[in-house]
Amino acid sequence: MLAGYSRSLAELQGKQVSTLRRLAHKLVPRHPAQLIALGFVLAIAAGTVLLMLPAAATGPQPASLLEALFTATSAVCVTGLITVDTPVFWTGFGHAVILVLIQIGGFGVMSFGALLGVLTARRLGLRSRMLAATETKSTGFGDVRRVLIGVLLITVIVETILAVLLMLRFLLGYGYTPGEALWHGVFHSVSAFNNAGFALYSDSLMGFVGDPWVCLPIAGAVIIGSLGFPVLFELRRQYRRPVYWSMHTKIVLAGSAVLLVGGTVFLTAAEWTNTATLGGLPPEDRILGGFFQSVITRTAGFNSVDIGQMHPVSWLGMDILMFIGGGPAGTAGGLKITTFAVLFFILATELRGDTAVNIFGKRLSRAVHRQAITVVLLAIALVTASTMFLMMITDFGQERILFEVVSAFATVGLSTGITAGMPPAGQVVLILLMFIGRLGPVTLGTALALRKRPILYENPKERPLIG
Repeated sequence: MLAGYSRSLAELQGKQVSTLRRLAHKLVPRHPAQLIALGFVLAIAAGTVLLMLPAAATGPQPASLLEALFTATSAVCVTGLITVDTPVFWTGFGHAVILVLIQIGGFGVMSFGALLGVLTARRLGLRSRMLAATETKSTGFGDVRRVLIGVLLITVIVETILAVLLMLRFLLGYGYTPGEALWHGVFHSVSAFNNAGFALYSDSLMGFVGDPWVCLPIAGAVIIGSLGFPVLFELRRQYRRPVYWSMHTKIVLAGSAVLLVGGTVFLTAAEWTNTATLGGLPPEDRILGGFFQSVITRTAGFNSVDIGQMHPVSWLGMDILMFIGGGPAGTAGGLKITTFAVLFFILATELRGDTAVNIFGKRLSRAVHRQAITVVLLAIALVTASTMFLMMITDFGQERILFEVVSAFATVGLSTGITAGMPPAGQVVLILLMFIGRLGPVTLGTALALRKRPILYENPKERPLIG
């Protein structure tokens, strides 16, 4: 009888262990996109805990959970939206935490972890290579180590050069002490190259609107970061032979040039007579301010003019620039230049009546058509739903809410000044938008998918009427 009881107990324990194993197998992420999403969640959680420490805030009370969570999410997702005044609310320790979170988020959480593995163990496991390849858009597992080292070198070189330039300007032009000049140079260098937009000034960079020695280096670093590392790698290899550049590189460079010039002309013209923004400045400073804001609007979150005082038509134009964003596989946000370029060429092809989409002498894969349409439709649906929800729970105008939503989703970080005035539910919506925007709608959708469903058959074709 005792032996039978022991067997029953053993069988029950075996069933319990088997059930736990099946549950753990289902809960533990397996797809690289799932692990990347989990990595960002863990980085945000760690940053939130650090920012809630008493040493991180200047006031008598530590930061609340929502304040710390919002700031950590904004830093890891390299956005720049804030609910508290960064230079006033946070201590030096808090600023250092934000700086580290920006660097990790801009590099990529999983890529950063894989890089540490390369630097310490000189090798990567299969899973680490898969994660890094997914996050950096590498072409294969074999070149992941080379890509990570290349990303590190570009990051260090650009951030170091910008930090030195800013340090010298702050030291010689504004009378900062050497320590202050170095810290401000390093912080804004990391924030600029990673397209984060965090600043150590309560008015962002409005105090430097007419200073080309500050605005132009920061704009240059933002542009470099927004091109994406694949473009930077190709330019480094074949900068003298543009005929051999890939379709991707040509699209990013051409699209960036068009958007930078078009954005500069539009914002400068729209705000030329607005005395609250560019209108009260000398003509050369107005042009510099328009150019700087055009660069920043597409990806980073600095501002050299008061965004809240701009014309509504400027906000709408900036919504479009923010929504488009920069190049893929870099530090920029938005839906990326390549996505909108693909849609433009699809439209041009349909209007011409051609059968294939050709870009720079190459035929575009039909799978890319579906990807671009999916990304844009998901993004429009998310932005529209979020805007409508915030309009229901706040009293802010539609123009300001739409601007805030697009800025959060595109991880830009510009604001008309309503972020801190949002109710807790509204701030949670912005947190989710920043998280989804950093990962990308398709990546997040893949991460949430439980399993792939192979198609074993196809239905017969039929065409509905269009238009």
